[in-house]
Amino acid sequence: MATAVEKKAKEAFFDDEFALAVDLYSEGIQLDPNDANLFADRAQAHIKLNAFTEAVADANKAIQLDPSLSKAYLRKGTACIKLEEYHTAKVALQKGAAFAPHDSRFPNLIQQCDRCIAEESNGLTTSELSNASITSVTSGNGSHLSSTNDGMTKEAEGHSLVSQINEITLNRPKYRHEYYQKPEEVVVTIFAKGISAKDVVVDFGEQILSVTLDVPGQDAYHYQPRLFGKIIPNNCRIEVLSTKIEIRLAKAEAINWTTLEYSKDTLPPKINMPMVPSERPAYPSSKPRTRDWDKLEALVKKEEKEEKLDGDAALNKLFRDIYQNADEDMRRAMSKSFLESNGTVLSTDWKEVGSKKVEGSPPEGMELKKWEY
Repeated sequence: MATAVEKKAKEAFFDDEFALAVDLYSEGIQLDPNDANLFADRAQAHIKLNAFTEAVADANKAIQLDPSLSKAYLRKGTACIKLEEYHTAKVALQKGAAFAPHDSRFPNLIQQCDRCIAEESNGLTTSELSNASITSVTSGNGSHLSSTNDGMTKEAEGHSLVSQINEITLNRPKYRHEYYQKPEEVVVTIFAKGISAKDVVVDFGEQILSVTLDVPGQDAYHYQPRLFGKIIPNNCRIEVLSTKIEIRLAKAEAINWTTLEYSKDTLPPKINMPMVPSERPAYPSSKPRTRDWDKLEALVKKEEKEEKLDGDAALNKLFRDIYQNADEDMRRAMSKSFLESNGTVLSTDWKEVGSKKVEGSPPEGMELKKWEY
């Protein structure tokens, strides 16, 4: 039964009835949900309808069912190029090329990704370039190209990478979602109770989030937004809880997301961090006047340096200054002579006091006595 529906879907696709092809492929998927070819071909139809995020979702499902299906990688790469997800597209195309080494579309598209990545890094606009590339690769000069391994022409391959999106967009979502953001990440929450982790499939692109909840006995739920800003896929995380699913998207740029989904009418405001010289922190105060603590510290040090002392205070300051400016031997000599003489001798010559015990030398008219305990 699924085979008959698939045949009708291909006929609709060749007749350029891409929306009908999507409906027929969806019917075939309901009859045989484990057929990777149905998902890959519906992805091809979605691309023709410019529903690229849905095409990526179907291609991911096809790859999940059959990791060696080369056309699934081709369609994922094609859709990602249309979404300007050049790094993600290149990875998918490189994997697909390993399973179809003689298919020239893979190296052509990989080269296109490299050019777009290079131009993107130079700040150039690459959407027109990528559109032209896809057209040239899929349709050539307008004539049909040689047939592919699955019996479809390469031009049909290019058409089929678009039509699978309408059925997903027509289905109303069964789960509510919301988001909030931090400076370094955006947290998307899908409220779904009792969902098992094995029924959740999440895929991250450079600017794509693809979520599929495939609960047995229910229609699959798909949510594939093109995100407001770019993310770092390897740093993104997912946690399946009893009442919700939390998806943490690591921001690639320090920008504030005004919405979750991308819109051409809303450009992301970049946060420009001005380069300022390093300064000591200024502490907040409720007083109307602020003090220059650096100036105050310098003033105190100056006063200490210019302070004039008398008597024992001046003598102690002299000894402190000598000790601070002394080398290691002088400090050892001063400490040893002062302690051993009970504070009556202070020598800075280590050679003189280092090899003998320093005897006390009380001032004239005074006698040195030892305390008895």
